Amino acid sequence: MVASAEYTPPKIWTWDAPNGGNFESINRPTAGPTHDEVLPVGRHPLQLYSLATPNGRKVTIMLEELLALGHTGAEYDAWLIRIREGDQFGSGFVEVNPNSKIPALMDHSEPKPVRVFESGAILVYLAEKFGALLPTERSARAECLSWLFWQMGSAPYLGGGFGHFYAYAPVKIKYAIDRYAMEVKRQLDVLDRRLAESEYLGGKDYTIADIAVFPWYGGLVKGRQYGAAEFLSVQDYKNVQRWTDTILARPAVKRGSMVNRVSGDLSQQLHERHDADDFNTKTQDKLSKAQS
Repeated sequence: MVASAEYTPPKIWTWDAPNGGNFESINRPTAGPTHDEVLPVGRHPLQLYSLATPNGRKVTIMLEELLALGHTGAEYDAWLIRIREGDQFGSGFVEVNPNSKIPALMDHSEPKPVRVFESGAILVYLAEKFGALLPTERSARAECLSWLFWQMGSAPYLGGGFGHFYAYAPVKIKYAIDRYAMEVKRQLDVLDRRLAESEYLGGKDYTIADIAVFPWYGGLVKGRQYGAAEFLSVQDYKNVQRWTDTILARPAVKRGSMVNRVSGDLSQQLHERHDADDFNTKTQDKLSKAQS
């Protein structure tokens, strides 16, 4: 582990753009668009602009679960936003999400099109729109939403904290890695204790709480994030592992995890999804074979 030189913060911070980090080409201290670019619009009422990061997978899994439940109004077009190339700073995307983060959703089924940004907000919006995957009984709803917002508040420590300093930072800082590793293991213990007493996070039923937490923490315990499974001893969290296996077996989760994915097995990459049959005809392995 590389030690870092001691740093004394200046009296007034100024942006040092070429900092050597993995995302230095897109990081900046200001908001707003960097270029003009109109977003495409497909034939379905729901238009999703996203990438298969953990936050992006929440929404594609949710949409596929809704379709599996028979909600035909949840048909959607999923457009690929390549965040490393700065697509999220196009003027059209900023109009949908002024925070320039994926995922972002436009609902054209309403008299006036509705924009929804922030993954948790999108999950609640879709659950309420279709009356699914969010309990209506008050105490059950409160439990579900508590775990949903737990994820929204906890994941930055996992991603922007642990993930950044362990996997992406140009300099390995022992204090930062130790601090965030401790917090992530505490979070896994929180989940493990809850799942020791409950089949799902909200109770006996699968809900948007599970959909929100699974891509982050399920991915972590299965070694799919940051290459840190051994470092964090994720095998110790038996209840999180059981819960993750249960969710991984769901057909809608398998489909939703493929949408807007641009890495890994080509057969599991569906860069854009505009029709249910795209899973059978337009995965990257099939497109590569057709072009060869």
